[in-house]
Amino acid sequence: MNKPSFIYIFLLFLCPIFVLAQSRVSKESFSAIDLTYPGLEKVNDHYKNEEYDKAAMALLSYFRNRPLKGHPTFGSEELQKLKENPLEKADLQRADNALKHHFQPHKGYDFFDYGTDINWQYWPVKDNEVRWQLHRVGWWESMGRAYQATGDEKYAKEWIYQFSDWVKKNPRGLSEDNDFYAWRPLEVSDRIKSLPVTFSLFIESPAFTSEFLMEFLNSYQEQANYIPAHYSAIGNHLLFEAERMVLAGCFFPEFRQAADWRLGGISVLNTEIKKQIFDDGVQFELSPTYHTAAIDIFLRALYTAQLAGLGQEFPSDYRNTVKKMITATINFSFPDYSFPMFGDSWLTDKNGKIAQYGFWRKSFPDNPVFTYFATEGRQGSKPNYLSTALKDAGFYTFRNGWDSLATAMVVKAGPQGYFHAQPDNGTFELWVKGRNFMPDAGCYVYSGDKEIMKMREWYRQTKVHQTLTLDNRNMEATEAQLVHWSTSDSVDQLTFTNPSYAGLSHERTVLFVNKQFFLILDRAEGAAVGQLDVHYQLAENSHPVIDKQQKRFFTQYSDGNNLLVQELLIKSPSALVTEEGKVSYRYREEIARPAFAFQRQKGKNTSYFMTIVLPFDGAKPPSVKLLEHDMEKQLIRVSVNSKIYNVNFQQ
Repeated sequence: MNKPSFIYIFLLFLCPIFVLAQSRVSKESFSAIDLTYPGLEKVNDHYKNEEYDKAAMALLSYFRNRPLKGHPTFGSEELQKLKENPLEKADLQRADNALKHHFQPHKGYDFFDYGTDINWQYWPVKDNEVRWQLHRVGWWESMGRAYQATGDEKYAKEWIYQFSDWVKKNPRGLSEDNDFYAWRPLEVSDRIKSLPVTFSLFIESPAFTSEFLMEFLNSYQEQANYIPAHYSAIGNHLLFEAERMVLAGCFFPEFRQAADWRLGGISVLNTEIKKQIFDDGVQFELSPTYHTAAIDIFLRALYTAQLAGLGQEFPSDYRNTVKKMITATINFSFPDYSFPMFGDSWLTDKNGKIAQYGFWRKSFPDNPVFTYFATEGRQGSKPNYLSTALKDAGFYTFRNGWDSLATAMVVKAGPQGYFHAQPDNGTFELWVKGRNFMPDAGCYVYSGDKEIMKMREWYRQTKVHQTLTLDNRNMEATEAQLVHWSTSDSVDQLTFTNPSYAGLSHERTVLFVNKQFFLILDRAEGAAVGQLDVHYQLAENSHPVIDKQQKRFFTQYSDGNNLLVQELLIKSPSALVTEEGKVSYRYREEIARPAFAFQRQKGKNTSYFMTIVLPFDGAKPPSVKLLEHDMEKQLIRVSVNSKIYNVNFQQ
């Protein structure tokens, strides 16, 4: 008998490994797939013959050759662009760092080292967003983009390793802690959204085997099935989750439950658009950032359904509501496409907002106003109105134009908002000739341990907003009631009341005089006594001059576009004081800025403040005097550089 050859012995040695690898594909591997779906005939034939390995290879061939469709923002054109154009530097950095297991879960932090043997439980800083967003695995798409741009298999091999490692180390039920972060429905839905893109970016790699395909599909099915039974109760999380279920069912119609995913998500969105959107078109969390995100959610879901031939599942009033939401966005935005940072909102990127309007325009191509904003005014027409009131949300905009030379103030005076809203009724932002003079404080961080929450709570304080406080405490109630709203050529007026504290109601009247400047009347009424402050904050680079004797401060911008803020009730004992001021335009970025308050003591009687907020040109502020303030006659007479303005208002 001949001695066995080296190759024979080598194959015998490998046989158990080979069998183990092949054993990963079994009859049960196909349990989630609808093998009667058109195009899967070869897969089904092999399956019926119990040739499961061949069935898996046929399924891989099917996915590699099927048209890339069903995704609202990623298709064949986007894939081709990745092959033809240089990779963005940020994507390459994320991809290359990911090869070393250096991940950046959140852009507010740097990259963290998760170890050679990836530690998915590692929590380098006790910010919940870092842990949650780790499980959104956002760098996987960057790795896919790097693979398409370079063709380097190292990205594909590492992604496949990381995917399998994540699945192995983060099973449902591993621990209450891990389920809270890795299996929070929002994070699961984020993976449901991103994995189809990553799948498409890597599917052509030789490292993407039929065995891995079955692992991927079964994990995806488990995650998609998880969401309907664990939907968030309410809010933007629920909207995101439902939209992504529509996407899952449309991108992967080969799953047995694809139709249930699609129709279930559509049903949730049809229900929630009626619950979460006020009649004036604003999403009930009262956060401009999440409001515009909700528009994208509703339209992406509609477009995705239309790609799958399911557009009829959305009634006409669904589109009408989205149309109102876009119009509301226009109404509370400034001419540079930014909007106030109310309620956990962030500074917007103009190019990003223009692109967003372009996406919205696709659903409303005949709307000339949407076209105007999508094309920066080159096409379409601007709105035929100026100042606007979104009365349900309590967003009131005073405006004298739509172009870069305009003045626009957006005041927040609405109901109790959900989740992201802050105790800040009466606050506002003021934009004049291309400059935001008085931005909202922002929010800095979201949630985490005591130290993180301390950082968050600083930005939520009432006293760091442009409104009135008692003893510098946070408002106890934010339920503004509209008293009066009117517009005219001579004066636009907003008056509202807010039950800010037990024993103290705050009434604020904002008058936009001759579309030039603002008078703000604050009345604190009730039995409560203590220190009253009306707070104002300026942009970080304003370098104000402070004149405590005349109770005024004014900016010193070298371009001559400046602002005066002055308290006019000089006969009432009061003081101008400086305060700590900060602003956060992006997550975990903060900048010191000037902050002030007009301060007086309140006894049992009603107390008043009257402030002029006056844009001016040049370095020297105008001379301002209050000549008359007659509440019975409903008249204010004020002179600005000797020019007298007679301002009539409603009580």
